[in-house]
Amino acid sequence: MTKVRKFVEITPNLPFTEYNFYEEFRESFEKTELGRMKKILPLHEMAKSFGLVSESMMPKRGRKSYFTPAGKVALMFLKMKTQMSFPKLMEALNGNIFYQMFCDIVIDPARPLTNYKLLDDIALELAGKLKIQEQQNLLAEMWKPYMKDLDTMFTDATCYESDMRYPTDQKLLWECVEDAYDLMCEASGKLGIHRPRTKFLDVEKANLTYRKQRKHTKSQTRKITRRLLDLLGKILKEMRKMERENPGKELFSVREMERISVITTVYRQQNSHFRSGDARESIPNRVVSVNKPYVRPIVRGKEVKNVEFGAKCNNILVDGISFIEKLSFNAFNEGTRLPHCIKMHKRLFGVDVKKIGGDTSYAGNANRELCTSNGIHTSFVQKGKQAKEKREKDFVREDLARVRATTMEGSFGTQKEHYSMRRIKARMKKTEILYIFFGIHTANAVLLADRLEKKEPAKAA
Repeated sequence: MTKVRKFVEITPNLPFTEYNFYEEFRESFEKTELGRMKKILPLHEMAKSFGLVSESMMPKRGRKSYFTPAGKVALMFLKMKTQMSFPKLMEALNGNIFYQMFCDIVIDPARPLTNYKLLDDIALELAGKLKIQEQQNLLAEMWKPYMKDLDTMFTDATCYESDMRYPTDQKLLWECVEDAYDLMCEASGKLGIHRPRTKFLDVEKANLTYRKQRKHTKSQTRKITRRLLDLLGKILKEMRKMERENPGKELFSVREMERISVITTVYRQQNSHFRSGDARESIPNRVVSVNKPYVRPIVRGKEVKNVEFGAKCNNILVDGISFIEKLSFNAFNEGTRLPHCIKMHKRLFGVDVKKIGGDTSYAGNANRELCTSNGIHTSFVQKGKQAKEKREKDFVREDLARVRATTMEGSFGTQKEHYSMRRIKARMKKTEILYIFFGIHTANAVLLADRLEKKEPAKAA
């Protein structure tokens, strides 16, 4: 007997049919927050969009999946809702019947799940098949009946930071040196030769001394940077020499070659930056992490954080519900995205937008002309001399600006504080995007579930 069974398979086999306690659990589950969330989530349609539902009539070979296609999608909503890692979520899933009902499974208490990699594999499967806009079309179609003021849209951008240490040139170079040195020693062992002579131990001591100092002079920083660059260049040169002298031998795996390629890119960028002598020089496509080479520095200009490291996301907000308009790990100007936001709003809700709230980055001349030609009221501050008496459109503008500053910024804060979005704990680009997508829409689902709870007592009355 498998550890996990679907509800439709196990229910007919339960003893004591005169007292079916699972039926009572089902009734109470529908009154919980998870039960209300499940009502407003198109899980089966989303699973189809992910490509989890096979259209073929031929039965699949191999062992049956523990989770249904819809259950796999529900699992990701549950992860972001509980803010648990996969090992913790697996423990909670074993002991919480409501979590199991949300994911459409029943786990035998005598044989609980023990390998959290099962959940990890589901996340990897979904990450490779995620189509953000296609999924958002399904969600918007499901949620429209629960929303109002569909002709009013707010838009803003934020950065969902990756879980990584703050990168400095010295930290980054030392990480590259350690990784490259280990790979060089491993290759020497495969060839059965002495590893090439380097000044690794001397530089390691100097780097440790530098890290222990609380403050560094400019000359100390340049000295340790120069030594790290020279050592890294020497190690990379020795590895290339080994490959040339042994063309028939596979010294490095595909994964190691990718890592060497990232380290080489870092060396070239940092060496060019160091030789230029301009500390404020801009480096195109700057790599700031060896483990996450896709992450770029996003200059935000905030008082607390001038630079953030992660995915920049431009969102639209309609009646408190957020949707992703553009997500990229490269910096972009969100002010140019307003025409795309208007088109996306029309596609999702089928109505023309009449009011738009956005900060000053969206208030360019091109966006002003677009909104004026389409008869759209905005929150942009009027140019030129202000009228002495306020007109109706001035009150509309102030109201849009006030709501944008509270609701839009509040949605970002809610996502980051309560749905594991403050520091995205993922090791791959595609899983990081997956967590951002499900984090945003889990926050939406919880908000709509609360609205559903308030409507139900009113209908009963």
